[in-house]
Amino acid sequence: MLERQIDIPTADGATTTFIVHPERGGPHPPILFFMDAPAIREELRDMARRLASCGYYVALPNLYYRAGVMELGPLTDEAARERMFGLMNGLSISMVMSDAKGLIAFIDADPAARAGGVGALGYCMSGQFAINAAASFPGRIAAAASMYGTFLVTDKSDSPHKVARTTKAELYFGCAEIDRWAPLELVDELKSSLADQGKRIEVELYPKVEHGFAFPQRAAYDKDAAERHWERLVALYRRRLG
Repeated sequence: MLERQIDIPTADGATTTFIVHPERGGPHPPILFFMDAPAIREELRDMARRLASCGYYVALPNLYYRAGVMELGPLTDEAARERMFGLMNGLSISMVMSDAKGLIAFIDADPAARAGGVGALGYCMSGQFAINAAASFPGRIAAAASMYGTFLVTDKSDSPHKVARTTKAELYFGCAEIDRWAPLELVDELKSSLADQGKRIEVELYPKVEHGFAFPQRAAYDKDAAERHWERLVALYRRRLG
């Protein structure tokens, strides 16, 4: 595997981005991996490496660069968690879509990345970003996945449950049964609102697991569910990206 960390220009500055892809057999289909609220950390880099080991070019950008923050470290007290929520709430879908534009431009210029369709992946706060990327870049994002995403059903025009209908990309929503950030009532509403989209959009409920079940360093980690989520993601990207 080849990996590097590089500052990629955006409209608002530059986002420090971790890039990883196989050393041989390229160019490789690219995937934008949007971080969750606790920010960039080795846990996420390892997840990017695992995805890359399946044959993909993975870009993991720091979304908190506007605030001058890269890594938050352990969230062991209330002050640290409040800081995290402040940073999370300082982001908007339009800001992250602006970042995605710069990231896609960089990918297009990198010979290690295959031209054509791009994948998107977001966990927690970034599920909405992955789905909106598919809507904002309909000619580029071919597949997008939201894992235990938050803010999936809102009254805003860019709510994921609304914009999901406007793209031809294949979309996957993986939801946890035990999730105070996306309770079952929201999952049911999401599923019913997209039921007429057929097989292009799937909403899957992972039973008896909590929000964060795919993160190996979380107390909520569930190995069986995490491995299933990897199977679902790789299958999605292979269908649409190769």
